[in-house]
Amino acid sequence: MRIGVHPNNLHLRLASVWPSAFAGLDPIFVPYDEGRDTISLLESGAIHVGGTGSTPPIEADARGLHVEYVAASAPRPANGAIFVRADSDIDSVADLAGRAVSLIDGSFHTYLLARSLESEGLALGDVKRIESGTRDSLTELLEGRVDAWVAMSPRLEKAIGRADLRLIVRCGATIPNRSLFWSLARIGLSSAEIGGVVSELARLGSEIAADPVRAAHLLAESDRSGTDAVAWERVVRFRDFSVVPIDAAVLAEQQEEADTLFRHGHLDHAVAMGLPLEAKK
Repeated sequence: MRIGVHPNNLHLRLASVWPSAFAGLDPIFVPYDEGRDTISLLESGAIHVGGTGSTPPIEADARGLHVEYVAASAPRPANGAIFVRADSDIDSVADLAGRAVSLIDGSFHTYLLARSLESEGLALGDVKRIESGTRDSLTELLEGRVDAWVAMSPRLEKAIGRADLRLIVRCGATIPNRSLFWSLARIGLSSAEIGGVVSELARLGSEIAADPVRAAHLLAESDRSGTDAVAWERVVRFRDFSVVPIDAAVLAEQQEEADTLFRHGHLDHAVAMGLPLEAKK
């Protein structure tokens, strides 16, 4: 099985260096740069399963690729926030109207921003979305090139408590922010393969939680952002690495997100979630 691994999915990133992870599935771990690339890699068959935030599989379904959801993490309430400069005149989300917001557009950042704006009667079209790409979003915020920054781990943990930044939205108060592990119907994962992925993700999650120091050192060894083991240990200790099979409740969350993104014009047509895999077989 070809398993996609990008830096922001810590579960699969650790799986790729954790002894015996996915051994029963004859794994080949395929590294790539970021979660949004998961769609094209699954479409081409370069990988058979990947893990991302909640938004990429919805965008894949919007393209007619027929996503097969495999598993879901626990909610990740601490893994996302919106910051402004401490001296900014932006006091709340309502003040973001007309302002430039740096984010990874098409990731869960877009959903977090949409739901946050919606709570104040605003929409995505009321702000200027600035794709962060490979740029240093924190520097751009501090230098005034953007007005707000949607941040995630591990940079989020470094940002919290800085005297020159102010947090205006925390993810847990706005969206569930799960990791989703998914494939495409065209790949044709068997029931045994699906069950194997779920059980391995759950087993690995338990081992990570039991040994956060080891996990933190493995993440630091492969890190390209300069985050050290001490910072990674803080991330690991405060993250729930439990994983469950897809069920109707998770699909309902995905449907709510799809409806929100359509309502805000991020999707050009409505997307309907399918049944959990076990209900289709």
